[in-house]
Amino acid sequence: MSDKPANQNSFDWRNPHSASLEYLVTSTLGIGLSAARLTRMTPLALTWNWPQTPITLGVILAAAVLAHLVVVTIIKRVTKRMRRLEQAPESGIAKKAASALTQVSGSRPGRTVVHVTALAHLARSIWTITLVVVVILMLMSTLGIPLTPILASAGIGGVVLAFGAQSLIKDYLSGIAMIIEDQYGVGDQINVGEITGTVEDITLRITKLRDAGGMIWYIRNGEILRVGNVSQGYSTGLIDVPVAYDADVAQVTAVLNQVLAEVSANPDLSDKLLEEPTLLGVESITATTLTMRIRIKTPPNQQYDLVRSIREAAIAALNAAGIPGPVAVPFIEPTSSAATSRSTPPGI
Repeated sequence: MSDKPANQNSFDWRNPHSASLEYLVTSTLGIGLSAARLTRMTPLALTWNWPQTPITLGVILAAAVLAHLVVVTIIKRVTKRMRRLEQAPESGIAKKAASALTQVSGSRPGRTVVHVTALAHLARSIWTITLVVVVILMLMSTLGIPLTPILASAGIGGVVLAFGAQSLIKDYLSGIAMIIEDQYGVGDQINVGEITGTVEDITLRITKLRDAGGMIWYIRNGEILRVGNVSQGYSTGLIDVPVAYDADVAQVTAVLNQVLAEVSANPDLSDKLLEEPTLLGVESITATTLTMRIRIKTPPNQQYDLVRSIREAAIAALNAAGIPGPVAVPFIEPTSSAATSRSTPPGI
């Protein structure tokens, strides 16, 4: 038998306490425990103490509902107050407040109310979204749900949403900017490219228009690149009055000026005017027609009925004064013989 000492790293089946056997067993158990930790699902531990937790949840929900009702009520009352101030200011202080608000906004009182209404819709939407998010976070915190992983996931989700829903974000941002800048409001007549109509509703994402044919158009705010608003501040109406080419311009001018003076003296019509109607003069001349143009300035969207009334009065006054209207040139269709002679070459 050899006296050489045994290698401590060698495995000896007869010695269960050898270092190699101990290392092997320890390594095997460590791998098993690590695998168990990786595969084992840790259940989410919620905090629920009776009756403290239900009472806390109820208080949070009740406070949220109460806060929502209070804020919405304040927004509605402010909007109604602005409408009453526009119709009939109740006191000197109210008149000064309405005048100051008009000067700050740079628009007429009616336009100020439209802008305030749009801002009220925006404030209500932002308040509702903020309240819902805060209440959800408070409920989760009360139940003991960790918020840090959720907020981190929300940050990552926001980045993903920014790339995947760029058009949606663009619509909302454009809607917010449009409402704050008062580009148009409910009741305005606007032109957004190929569509012209009256604004019936505005949200942060879409604008709803109704055209002259009664069709409703839903337009995404992010797709509106330019807006033409004919109702902001005041509206202008143009009236073209055609007469015969050889009519006396001085006589036509005198008759039309008399018509405009009668319109200004009529209280039913003058109430819709912001300034005296203006006869601009001769607008165009053709071979058979001389056209005179009249311009009026009215409150927003109030020009249509007045334009029709002035046009009817002008036609009646011109007929009474004996001023002829434009004469249509008769169209003479060429006879078949004339057409044949023109189509046949000479000498045939």
